Amino acid sequence: MTRKRTTTKPTVVRPTELTGDVFDALPAAEKERIFQGIERQTPAQRLAESRPLNRRERAIRRSIKRKAGRPRIGKGTTNISVSLEKGLLKRADAYARRRGMSRSELIARGVEVLLGSAA
Repeated sequence: MTRKRTTTKPTVVRPTELTGDVFDALPAAEKERIFQGIERQTPAQRLAESRPLNRRERAIRRSIKRKAGRPRIGKGTTNISVSLEKGLLKRADAYARRRGMSRSELIARGVEVLLGSAA
């Protein structure tokens, strides 16, 4: 009985991508070892090991950099300057306050009512 001899390829161990979750799961000693290894490098050495961001990474970076703000409603908003008589403005603000709305919302609703009734 002859036995077939099989050769096995050497296993190449590729380091897994070190994401934040993977790093957080490491023991404290391993985190410290990685940190010290990075600290020993000069900025020029770190730059030499870096690479440009790929499309996915650029999209993530853009979403992180984007300023947080109010969500867009409809086609967005535009700031305008409107002149109102002081007494009318006080009455409008009091009305809006009683109904729990902002001045902008009150004016927008009023414009919609007028435009809706004109159509």
